[in-house]
Amino acid sequence: MNKVISKAKAGLRALLLLPLITVGAVAHAAIQGIPGPSFDLTAKADYITTGDGNSVLMWGYAHGAGPMSYPGPTLIVNVGDDVTVTLSNQLPVTVSMLFPGQTGVKALGSDGVLTQEATPNGGVATYTFKASNPGTYQYYSGSNPAVQIEMGLVGTLIVRPVAPSQAYEHAGSRYDREYLVMLTESDRRVHEQIAALTALGQLSDATIQTIDLTDYHATLWFINGRNAPDSMMQDFAPWMPTQPYGSLIRMFPAEDILIRVVGGGRDMHPFHTHGNHFRQIAQDGRLLESTPGAGPDLQRSDYTLRTVPGETYDILFTWTGRDIGWDIYGTAPLNPHTCTPDVSGFDATTKEWCADHYKTIPVSLPQQQDMLVGGFWGGSPYMGVFGALAPGDGGLNPNFGYTYMWHSHNEVELTNDDIFPGGIMTMLVIEPRNPGVVIP
Repeated sequence: MNKVISKAKAGLRALLLLPLITVGAVAHAAIQGIPGPSFDLTAKADYITTGDGNSVLMWGYAHGAGPMSYPGPTLIVNVGDDVTVTLSNQLPVTVSMLFPGQTGVKALGSDGVLTQEATPNGGVATYTFKASNPGTYQYYSGSNPAVQIEMGLVGTLIVRPVAPSQAYEHAGSRYDREYLVMLTESDRRVHEQIAALTALGQLSDATIQTIDLTDYHATLWFINGRNAPDSMMQDFAPWMPTQPYGSLIRMFPAEDILIRVVGGGRDMHPFHTHGNHFRQIAQDGRLLESTPGAGPDLQRSDYTLRTVPGETYDILFTWTGRDIGWDIYGTAPLNPHTCTPDVSGFDATTKEWCADHYKTIPVSLPQQQDMLVGGFWGGSPYMGVFGALAPGDGGLNPNFGYTYMWHSHNEVELTNDDIFPGGIMTMLVIEPRNPGVVIP
């Protein structure tokens, strides 16, 4: 039973797509979430919008009386906090919350009895624990998790260290801005079976056991609860009220960006970064260090992160253009500018690699009529320099940055119900350090 968006709504969605990317606050220096240490969450049902204009029944954790969120709200606390999470259940089945990586978790039901679950249709469970270690963690339902995580009862918990702009209590984890990437998948048939039982008023703890997962076959893949191209929208888009988190990644040259990657589903997803290798500095909320205090001396460099279900990863990514062989800001006739090297060889303001100053691209560029011009093309091969564009193109890259696709390296996961493009796909945009260019 699939709830399909009307043609009128789909048309409005297409009209809104371009301006929302162009002028909206697409990304943020800090991950969007709910600050703690106390949280009131509600398990409820609602629909999400898929990248092909359809919709799917999901369950999710809501912030209080707000709409269900897929994935669940990102919970943000500080190390040492005494965390309290109160879960109210509006679903006709028993639900719960597990907090892997946290110690001393206690749960009390609405009747005061020690439990881990909230009973159907109004039950309450309160969870308490101390956030003892900084890092990236996930939370999810421990009640029939094979079905309930598939239905959407999963989210991220971030524990921040004392030191600002660090992922852990070591300078080796310092970053300039951070992003969250939660990777999940969905078998539409499971959701249709749940929707059918719900419509008949027959969904219960007993009937949910009849959901057959032996032939599970995912056909939808999500990055932060959205399929591409919706993954590249701003954090809130009006046609996706239950999917509040975007995943477009923006940065300046030479910045260190922290990507918190979460394997939130049941399948492994190979997450691939273009533009440069990343450095994995932590896994499952623990630094990759040989001894306490050593910092991430066991970090790994790679270009594809094998994201395993139930695990979390912290990776650092930077891009400088060093030794690329040409001036990333353009040559003198096109964009007159200076480059004064500091002790590291970069201009202190623009972060241009001065050894390549005013070097031209060492290839013959094709004529405009021979080029396929896309929405992220700024009209020029140089960062921050505008060039001639085909009518209607270039609107997704107003600051004329360099763009790289970040995506799953499993090709089928780049589709929405077998239609390309879609799935686990987003963009990295490296924007010029020019006056007036601001990344929120």
